[in-house]
Parts: sequence; structure tokens; C-alpha cells
Amino acid sequence: MARKKSLSHRIRQPPTSAGSVRWRNPSMQTPPLKPAVKTLDDSAAIAWLRTLLAKGPSVLQRDHLRYQPQGAAAPRLHLIVLDTSGSMRQGGRLALAKGHAARLIELAARAGDHVGLLCFGGSGVELVLPPGPARAAGVARVRQCGGGGGTPLRQALAVANTLLAQARRRGSSGPAWLWLLTDGRTLEQPAAPKGAEHAVVMDFDDRSPASRAQGRCAAWAARWGAEYRLAVRPFNFINTNRTYANHNYMHPPRSPAG
Repeated sequence: MARKKSLSHRIRQPPTSAGSVRWRNPSMQTPPLKPAVKTLDDSAAIAWLRTLLAKGPSVLQRDHLRYQPQGAAAPRLHLIVLDTSGSMRQGGRLALAKGHAARLIELAARAGDHVGLLCFGGSGVELVLPPGPARAAGVARVRQCGGGGGTPLRQALAVANTLLAQARRRGSSGPAWLWLLTDGRTLEQPAAPKGAEHAVVMDFDDRSPASRAQGRCAAWAARWGAEYRLAVRPFNFINTNRTYANHNYMHPPRSPAG
């Protein structure tokens, strides 16, 4: 009895000649392997200081790389807007405000934050410290700020808005704080600053009966949704008021538990 031929047929593969390409089923192709380690191009995640310490005098190798923790918080930016107008020179207000600004810079440097300093007075608005990593040496720049003249507050806040927007675009820092250090002795009614997650209006008015600026800083803070603080005198700036002697000085007050 004759054997039946198989109904299955062998599929012939077309001959592959030089220059020809054989089609393959994409589902059968081996997916490319993903690198098991981070590449040298991932510079945003590399902690360069720790990497260089691990490298020492030798040539940089992959084993030397140290990376930032995944949850590392970006440094906070503290933009200080300091009133150096003529009224601030009276009653030691400017000296007190400069002491507060210097303390802010010291605490920012200790916390690894960023800081910027704007002064505004009779000579206009001056960018004394461009926003960047805080350095203790910046305290000397505060001492050099002179005083006198008018109070271009609206112009100063406009410059502050520009600096905050630039810092946000660069992405070099995290949340931004704006510190307005003034006695409120101006007829201007400035709009709320923009681009800051938190704003602090620090009042340096002496609150004398003859002062026409009483309550002006508090009114600005209320209208802007900002925090209001009354400046602390030098005798209790650090010793008596513990809040101003540590990092809590640079954090918003806690709401009472209720």
C-alpha cells in the first residue's frame, strides 16, 4: 500500500545574498538589554563632591561614582529685600535690619540653602548678592550697604519677581522665600510679590506715637497672605528669643493644635 504524502510542506527560506535583508518577526527579536548601572551622562544624579573624594588622586572610574539620594530635597532660596531708605537710618533701624539680614545669610549657609540680597533706597534697587548658594562671606556684603533717600518699594518687588522667576526656570533651588525688611514708611501700595512659596514682612517701625507708618507692614502682610513679624531688638535677638537663634527662624510658625 502506497504511503500517503504528508500534507505539511516545508517552508523554504529565500536565499540570502550579499546586500539582501531577511525579514524577522518583531515579536521573535531579542529586546535590547538595559544598562544595569547608571551611565556617566547621568550627571544630574551624581554627587560630585563625594565622587571626587572617593576617586582621590587616581583616574576616575565607574566604581568611584556616588549618587544623590532619590528623595534629596532641593535647597531653599531665601531672597532678602532690604529697605535702606532715609527713614531706616533713624533710630538704628537700618543697623537692626542689617543684623537680621546677616543672620538670615548665616542660617542659610548653615542649612545649605541659597540666598539673594536686594537693597532699595535713594540710589534705586541694587542686587548685592545674586541668588546662589549661601556663603558666610556674604555677611560682609550686608555691612557695606549704605542708606538714604527714597523708598522705591514697588520697583524692588518687581526686580524680586524677576529674580524668583529666573531661579524657577533654572531649577537650581527648591521652594522660594521672600523676606521684606522695611519700616513701612512709604506711600506706595505695592502688589503682592509673585513666585515665592512663602513671604515674610518684617516690620522695623519703632511704633512711636508720631509714626504714621504704624500697622502698614501688617496691612501689607494681611493683603498679600504673607507672614508678619515684628523685628526683634538686638538685646534679645539671640539670647532671649530662642526662635531667632536656630533654624526655626527660617520656617513658618506652626499653627496651634486644636
